[in-house]
Amino acid sequence: MKVECPALDPGKRIPVRYARKGVSGGANISLPVVWSDPPVGTASYVLTIIDRHPIARNWVHWYVVDIPPAVESIPESASGSPRLLPGGAIELRNTFGEGGYGGPEPPKGSGTHAYEISVHALRVGSLGLGSRSSASECDRAMKGNVLATATVTGLFER
Repeated sequence: MKVECPALDPGKRIPVRYARKGVSGGANISLPVVWSDPPVGTASYVLTIIDRHPIARNWVHWYVVDIPPAVESIPESASGSPRLLPGGAIELRNTFGEGGYGGPEPPKGSGTHAYEISVHALRVGSLGLGSRSSASECDRAMKGNVLATATVTGLFER
């Protein structure tokens, strides 16, 4: 399986418009993500964006679950948009405590943060989670159901 984020600048930098509004120039626009070559038996996908920097301690920026198996992309600005988010997909709470996408907003001077953008192919069509579910609940529900995972890393600092 392969994943890419067409919005990343050369060097895999995340453009500032995808950052939270607390960042100068940030508009909190959700990133576009495209994937291909899923394994046989894929029944759904989970999209995750997590900041792995030691200061962030695995800060969850976006979890989308129950993405139908025929879908192979999430367009820019899909978060919070029933028109753009695939039918049946559910956005979970992020570490900011909000539902949906929360863009990068690392502490000033903390260096470059690596944001893992991953798509997980699952053997089940639904994880049985609701929009108020947490990332840790999702991680537990995914255990034993992941057929493949593909990741691309975007970088951001301020």
